[in-house]
Amino acid sequence: MVEYNEFLWLAQSPDSEERGQAAYMAASGYLNHHGPADEHAALYAVLFRFLEDPSVKVRAALAYGLLHSAEAPRPIIMALLQDSGVIVRAVLQYSPVLIDADMMPVVRQGEPDLLIAISQRQKLSVRLVDALIAREHRQLTLKLLARTDISVGSACLDRLVADHGADAQMRGALLRRRDLPAGARLLLVQQAMEAMRGARIIKGAVAPERLNRLLRDSVDTAISAIGEREAINPGTGYAAELIASDRLNMRVLLHAMVTGHVMFFANCVAELSQSPRDKVFTVLEAGSRVAINALLVRCGMGPAMRDLVIRLIGHARATDLADDAAARHLVVSALTEGLIAEYDGVIPEELEEAFAYLSEQNVALARKAAEGVMYAFAEDAGERRMAALDWDEQVALPAA
Repeated sequence: MVEYNEFLWLAQSPDSEERGQAAYMAASGYLNHHGPADEHAALYAVLFRFLEDPSVKVRAALAYGLLHSAEAPRPIIMALLQDSGVIVRAVLQYSPVLIDADMMPVVRQGEPDLLIAISQRQKLSVRLVDALIAREHRQLTLKLLARTDISVGSACLDRLVADHGADAQMRGALLRRRDLPAGARLLLVQQAMEAMRGARIIKGAVAPERLNRLLRDSVDTAISAIGEREAINPGTGYAAELIASDRLNMRVLLHAMVTGHVMFFANCVAELSQSPRDKVFTVLEAGSRVAINALLVRCGMGPAMRDLVIRLIGHARATDLADDAAARHLVVSALTEGLIAEYDGVIPEELEEAFAYLSEQNVALARKAAEGVMYAFAEDAGERRMAALDWDEQVALPAA
């Protein structure tokens, strides 16, 4: 606290630093005032006096005193928004008095430094974020996408994917967004796969046919993994979008079951059969073979394919295919060998695509299983060797 005469002396000082001190005091006094209304009105009037000071330092001190308070006088804040650049940037970045309508004209026509100031506000509405991104400043867009505390509109994200999905850095920033629409995420995954396919280091290290198999399997995994996450919120229409765009085939359905993405599989069956989602879940989880067969008939599957899917559903009921890679390998092996035995090695045309998929998975899962066995063997052998060394040292110590 200072006496009025001392404050008056500072306010009338020819030194801008001292007038700045007075301006900050007046701002603090106004915000923290709890006395008579006429005193508060007098402080309000004093703020306007400092607002007209010719020195930027004084007006900056006034802004600094009011900057973080929601109780700051709106006319003062709006006047400071028309001041010099350093003051305008501070007000845009920090003042809680400003609303979207105050900042939208700046977002539409302002210079990049003002856009950056707005982008650094603690809270940003979806409307402001979308408008900032629409200015198409790449670095600003990347900074906004990196902020997990703000939301971006679905339409804006879709537009970014369509326009900048080929940009690896932008693609990575978009894929890290949890609010990215499922269809847009899948499109980015496919673009990433195409980028990998064209990379010289990958083309030179992996044979073309094997690379195609790996990438196709990765895309199938992405489709079902995204679908499994979207299954929590059935209103997204992800499965319906896949069907409408002809991206859902028997291979994807089988892959969803083999990888344990059963919720996505159920959503797809519900869409294909035009059946209620809850009813499909109940049938797949505990329904009889007859009930499942009737459901798959409505999906348009032939007899041989229905029989294969019913077998796979039976395995999925008894085994955790999502987390147990060894069980996944056993199931795929059993299905493959069962088809060979049942048809005496002459696989029907209806099952050729499914059989080819199961054969590919059998090889891939066998490799993973072999790697796991070798790792466990090496680890066990290492422990036995360490135990033997410890024993040798214990025996050698008494002899020494």
